[in-house]
Amino acid sequence: MHVTALNWPYPRWIAHRGAGKLAPENTLSAFRLGAQHGYRMFECDAKLSADGVPFLLHDDTLERTSTGVGVAGEQPWSALAQLDAGSWHSRSQAGEPIPTLDNIAAFCQRNSLFLNIEIKPSPDTDRLTGEKVADAAARLWQGQAVPPLLTSFSVASLEGAQAAQPGLPRGLLLDTLWDGWLPAAQRLGCIAIVCDHTLWTAETVGLVKAAGMRSASYTVNDAPSVQRLTALGTDAIITDRIDLFAPADGAAQAANG
Repeated sequence: MHVTALNWPYPRWIAHRGAGKLAPENTLSAFRLGAQHGYRMFECDAKLSADGVPFLLHDDTLERTSTGVGVAGEQPWSALAQLDAGSWHSRSQAGEPIPTLDNIAAFCQRNSLFLNIEIKPSPDTDRLTGEKVADAAARLWQGQAVPPLLTSFSVASLEGAQAAQPGLPRGLLLDTLWDGWLPAAQRLGCIAIVCDHTLWTAETVGLVKAAGMRSASYTVNDAPSVQRLTALGTDAIITDRIDLFAPADGAAQAANG
């Protein structure tokens, strides 16, 4: 299907990096846990290896979430594939590998799950990463009913994605409301703005709606914030607290109360 702001197929609730903080982020283990908690849409971070393989990792460097050292994008996939991306989180997750975007696509499609791919370029690779991640997404979801939503903080990455695969849906990520953010999103053909949840007000939600886009928030981990965003009429919530919020019938209830 051709996804637009009007033709929006995605669930309201999105699990951050697979399962928030309950499993090693951006791994298949995290996706499995998020799915077990009832989540049907996931956010993940995708970047390129030195030899052009799209894989999941948030940071520029490997140290925080793997046994690797150095800038991830400077290493070939053959080296990255050998790393342990689970033992930093807990002993029970030791040996969990870094997944490729191909791995995640297969898991999502086999389980009828939706995906938000944040394009997370290594330094000085913004446009190329946007192009290659978009090309991979188009290939991997060819023939599927609903493509992934591509988002990024990097305008250059979104420009690359737009040039490579204009038919894939895009969203602009914001941690501040920098000058010209809305015209930039329009120029990029974005169908959504995804921003720090504290930036949403009646005014900003109104601006985005008037521009014909959807409004999504990261990273929302407490009930009062959820209530505020719901009252404002925002469209999607990215959360770490898959243990606290249980998606059901388009809404979510506190899992323990």
